[in-house]
Amino acid sequence: MASSFFALFDDIAVLMDDVAAMSKIATKKTAGILGDDLAVNAEKATGFLSNREIPVLWAITKGSFLNKLIILPLAFLLSAYAPAVIVYILMAGGAFLAYEGVEKIFEYIFPHPSEEHNRRNKLIKLSASEALDHEKKKVKSAIFIDFILSVEIVIIALSTVLDAEFKVQIITVSVVAILATVGVYGVVALIVRMDDLGFMLLKKENSTAQVFGKFLVSALPMVIRALSFIGTVALILVAGGIFTHNIEIVHSLFHNWPSLVADATVGLAVGMLVFAAVFLVKRLRAA
Repeated sequence: MASSFFALFDDIAVLMDDVAAMSKIATKKTAGILGDDLAVNAEKATGFLSNREIPVLWAITKGSFLNKLIILPLAFLLSAYAPAVIVYILMAGGAFLAYEGVEKIFEYIFPHPSEEHNRRNKLIKLSASEALDHEKKKVKSAIFIDFILSVEIVIIALSTVLDAEFKVQIITVSVVAILATVGVYGVVALIVRMDDLGFMLLKKENSTAQVFGKFLVSALPMVIRALSFIGTVALILVAGGIFTHNIEIVHSLFHNWPSLVADATVGLAVGMLVFAAVFLVKRLRAA
C-alpha cells in the first residue's frame, strides 16, 4: 500500500516536471502575442474616468476567462481527433497577426489625426448614459480582440506539446492560458493606475515624491506607445515564425537567414499580401 502511494507521488512529480518544461517552452512561443495583448488592453482600459478604469479592466478580464473556457475544450477536441487541423488554424491566425501588424505600421505611416481629434471631442460631449454605452462598446471590442489573440495563444501553446501525452497537453495549455490572462491583465492594472499614483504623489509635500509623481503621469502615454511598438514588432515576428516553421518551402527559402530576419521578412510579406487583399475588397465594396 505504501509503495503504491509513493509511486503515485512519483508519477505526479514526473507529470509536473513535464508540465513545467512544456509550459516554459509554450510561454516563450506565445510571448510575442502576449506583448501585443498587453499593449492592446492597456490602450482599451485607458481613456475613462479614474473610478471606471478598474471596473472596465475587470469586465475585460472576466471576458478573457470566458474566452479561454470556450477555446480550451475546442482546442483539446481538435488535438484528440483532428490534430492536423491545428496547423491550418495556426497559419490562418498567423495571417491575421501579420495583417494586424502591417495595418498598425500603415496607420503609423499614414495617420488620421483629424479622425482621432473628432473622436476625442465627441467623447468630451457625451452624456452619462452615452458614456456608459461607449464603455460597453469598448469592453466588447476588447473582449473580441482578446478572443482572437487567445485562440492564437492556445493554438501556439498546443502546437508545442502535440507530441506529449494528452493529459500533459491539457495541463500545460491550461496553465499557459491562465498565466496569460492573469499576467497580462495584472500588468495592465498596474499601468492604468500609474497616473493615479502620480497625481497622489504630486499632492505630497516631499519634493522627491512630487518629481516621481510627475514622472509617472508623463510616462503613462509613453509606456503605452512603447508597448504598442513592441507589440507590433512581436506580431510580425510571431506571424513570420509560424510560416517559416510550418511550411517547408518557406523554411527552405530562408533556412540560411538569421531567424529574426527570416521571421520579420516572411511576416511582413504575408501581412502586406493580406492587407492588400483586404484593401482591395474594401475598395470594391465602396465602388
